[in-house]
Amino acid sequence: MKVTYSWLKDFVDLKIAPVQLAEKLTMAGLEVVSLEEAGKDRIFEIEITSNRPDWLSVLGIAREVGAICGLKLKTVKLKETKIKAKDCLPVKISVSDKKDCPFYSARVICDVKVGSSPAWLKQRLESLGCRSVNNIVDITNYILFETGHPLHAFDLDVLNQKEINVRRGKTGEKIVTIDGQQKILGPEILVIADKDKPVAIAGIMGGKETEVTFKTRNILLESAVFNPILVRRGKQKLGLQSESAYRFERGVDLETAKTASLAAQELILKLAFGKPCTYKSIGALKLPNRVISLDAAYVNKVLGPAIPVIKIKQILSRLGLEVKAKTKNILIVKIPGFRQDLKEPVDLVEEIARIYGYAKIPQTIPAIRPGQNITDKRDVSCAVKNILSGLGLREVITYSLVDRALLSKSGINTGRNLLEILNPLSKEQEVLRLTLLPSLIRCLAHNLDQQQEIIKIFETADVFSAEADSVREEPCLGIALCGINSFLIKQGLIKDELTLLHLKGILEALFNRLGVRNFDFIRQDEHKINIVLGSEVAGFMLELSRQALDAFDIKNRRVILAELSLEKLFGHINLEKKFSNIPKFPAITRDISFVIKNEISVAALLSAIEAKGAPLLRQAKVTDYYQGKQIPQGFKGLTVSCIYRLDDRTLTEEEVNPLHGQICSLLKERFGLTLR
Repeated sequence: MKVTYSWLKDFVDLKIAPVQLAEKLTMAGLEVVSLEEAGKDRIFEIEITSNRPDWLSVLGIAREVGAICGLKLKTVKLKETKIKAKDCLPVKISVSDKKDCPFYSARVICDVKVGSSPAWLKQRLESLGCRSVNNIVDITNYILFETGHPLHAFDLDVLNQKEINVRRGKTGEKIVTIDGQQKILGPEILVIADKDKPVAIAGIMGGKETEVTFKTRNILLESAVFNPILVRRGKQKLGLQSESAYRFERGVDLETAKTASLAAQELILKLAFGKPCTYKSIGALKLPNRVISLDAAYVNKVLGPAIPVIKIKQILSRLGLEVKAKTKNILIVKIPGFRQDLKEPVDLVEEIARIYGYAKIPQTIPAIRPGQNITDKRDVSCAVKNILSGLGLREVITYSLVDRALLSKSGINTGRNLLEILNPLSKEQEVLRLTLLPSLIRCLAHNLDQQQEIIKIFETADVFSAEADSVREEPCLGIALCGINSFLIKQGLIKDELTLLHLKGILEALFNRLGVRNFDFIRQDEHKINIVLGSEVAGFMLELSRQALDAFDIKNRRVILAELSLEKLFGHINLEKKFSNIPKFPAITRDISFVIKNEISVAALLSAIEAKGAPLLRQAKVTDYYQGKQIPQGFKGLTVSCIYRLDDRTLTEEEVNPLHGQICSLLKERFGLTLR
């Protein structure tokens, strides 16, 4: 949105310099992205957020400037001109569906003199990037920029039977728009039609046949409110862009519709002469205002500083809100039609903070409340993120919409059905993601290109799939690992490449921290392992194939991936903790080093040790793993540490040694291992 400094001065008595004003606007949420010189004037280009269509006008920006600078907004109350019965020109208007067009007004002005616009009008429009056409068209554009409400002027004498009907287009109907393009209409397009044909595409662009030219003598000035969704869809379908559509699709203020029409008439009478002949309207001109009760104590609790009630009232009033005091601290705030974004008391708190000044609000450290229980899925998701971050992984956030080629490049088949976007904004956003992994691989490949040696990333987000008559949305966890851990020990530099074992360790740590007990990892083939929770497959781990690595241009690297359904994980989480006293008596530790076949389960071996060693054995854990020249092919070397302890006394060698010997014998007999 562009606005000039001189135009703003029409509404507020500005004293500060344009540079200072730009800074104040930016600090209040209206980011001024550029400030250009235009002769003696300055042009502000302001970034407008999608929830503030009221800022798409000079008046809206001036209202903010007034509130920020503590200046009164200058406005003029316009009155409807009385039209004598003898001057009244009959015009018929109708609306087929009020949902498509809640309000429509037509104002007829006769005997206008269409000509060039005065220099000041041309200059203002051209400073905003709008070319001058003629005085009538320029006035409608001028009012659009000033009030934010689009208007359109028809050549009344070209309208068949001087009739206006707002209706849906008919299949196969055609119109040539004012930019000379022929467009084919249909029932999904809202049109303005005369007796027998469309003369404009409602809210988007007028027709060539009824445009105002230098030959025009009588005009019909349209001011209306159209359904924003219809305007947006019509604009996309026809491939048309206009300042009107930009505002209609974001929603316009019903009350401004008549004000803008009156302002345009007054300017037309001044610059193009003519006389008002008819004014007709259909639909409600005003909707009930929303009312919000605001407690000053609530405002101060949220923001921190003690802002006086009178200051709060002053800020809200300058923003154009009607404020009345209900009690000493409670205000009743009536929300005008141009501020549909204000719905809750906290919305008003945000407005107060913006205008009061974020710089005046002291910085405080957020209160931390230890012992807060994890109660819902969102908390669990946060806990998963915290655990993974604590394990050294970094969180990434990728887009839900991806391109079809990305999915095929990864070669990952989840067995889910793809969901396509009917009207994608770009090729890169044509389908909803079935899995998190392709986006993680792309993120990983990008980081490798940036010379990152080791990458450990994760994402928790929803994946989507099509089912019979519905869409399935499922929260998932995706993990991607790649790289080599390098660390120095006495013997030299050790390089440890990330493999499926590292990923398995990360998942085991996650499950243990979340209290998940009944999990298992079942190998499917050389490169894929299923993650099982209870008796259900909840996810998988895999090593990315060479073909997929080449597709992502990843050279000489191994990429390890995992995807886990958080929905299935939620049912197995048990966050109840049991704490035991710190041991009073020392433990005795005995190690068992042995060689065992690769296919023998280590988990089963540890379970057998723990069962045999009870009750003296408190813990058995793997402390070393080795495969090398000294170990035969198909075998691995392991060291298991057995920790013996009692709570009420110190164990003796005579008690531990026989038991430890029995455990070693059991391992040899049951698992066929060879002690080293």
